[in-house]
Amino acid sequence: MAVIFLIAAVDSGFQGAIMAPTEILARQHFKRISGWLSALGVPVHLLTGSLPDPQREGILANIASGEPCIVVGTHALIQKTVRFGGLAAVVVDEQHRFGVLQRGALTAKGSHPHVLVMTATPIPRTLTLSVYGDLAFSVIDELPPGRTPTETRYLRDPDDPRLARFIANETAQGRRVYWVCPVIEESDKLPLMPVIRRHETLSKRFPGEKVGILHGQLPPEERQSTMERFVSGELSILVSTTVVEVGVDVRDATVMVIEDAHRFGLSQLHQLRGRVGRGEVGGFCFLVGKPGTEDGRARIEAMRTSSDGFEIAERDLALRGPGEICGVRQHGITDFKVADLVKDRDLLEEAREDAFTLVGSDPVLSGYPDLRREVFRKLGTKLKLAGTA
Repeated sequence: MAVIFLIAAVDSGFQGAIMAPTEILARQHFKRISGWLSALGVPVHLLTGSLPDPQREGILANIASGEPCIVVGTHALIQKTVRFGGLAAVVVDEQHRFGVLQRGALTAKGSHPHVLVMTATPIPRTLTLSVYGDLAFSVIDELPPGRTPTETRYLRDPDDPRLARFIANETAQGRRVYWVCPVIEESDKLPLMPVIRRHETLSKRFPGEKVGILHGQLPPEERQSTMERFVSGELSILVSTTVVEVGVDVRDATVMVIEDAHRFGLSQLHQLRGRVGRGEVGGFCFLVGKPGTEDGRARIEAMRTSSDGFEIAERDLALRGPGEICGVRQHGITDFKVADLVKDRDLLEEAREDAFTLVGSDPVLSGYPDLRREVFRKLGTKLKLAGTA
């Protein structure tokens, strides 16, 4: 759907842009989109922070000229040096990974472009805008044909021999395993297993397998090379941070181990679980850890008992709060004084419809001076953020 949306802009003589949160995902999108559209002669450019300057300058010139094209990129798309000559369609992939100001910065590079935001897991802000703002949404609430839900299990001990045997059995059949840790290096403040040490222990535990490591501090070229080796099967186990959380598509990956799982948010856990079971063989997700808080135990239980992203989002909403409606916070204590977005959804939906009707008939609230004054008193300059998807 996103590619059709972008093609429509190019077919009308304009430009389209898709922004992804990581270079790995941006490169994956670029490879697929350029492959699909090469026969149609649609120019597709990749813009990331690691591009060599000469190549980058050439792409920037093409974009600024207004050439009808599709630009795939990371946060590099919103840098000041990037000027679009005719941006009419904006796609933000994995929108929960971007702040509202970042999404607004890309939209501002066009003259009121059409905007499509996508995420596999609705998060509190998405739910809030769906109820309270002008974000229209479509729901894909079923798995692709042939896919089966990933089975989720909970273990307290990452060194549980049952887990080691399970991984050995999967890799023996040519399947791939993700092992995700919350931090890169050891810290005196947080007693968490770091990626670097877990890579060492797994390399010793599975001496017959090639174990790779992936995290954000590695050079972009090394990250890309490691991911390609994992996709090809040269690496059978990949120890990583949440850099693999979004969009990475490895059809032979069947096992996701998330260490210290209670330290992750529900949307992160759901996204990570979605990295496995993407082929013909079902996936398995192991949540490992010893949660010491009620919230931590609630997140583990939510993941263990549900694979429905919208149900998980509702639980996340109850745990984290919807975020300031027109502000830059994505989650936290709501600025509603009375309303509860979980319990009062029907009432809020009715209020939303009334607000649309009122603004439709009197956009500047000239007939309601007291209401207008109160809106500006409470929201002020934040009003311009209210419509940012």
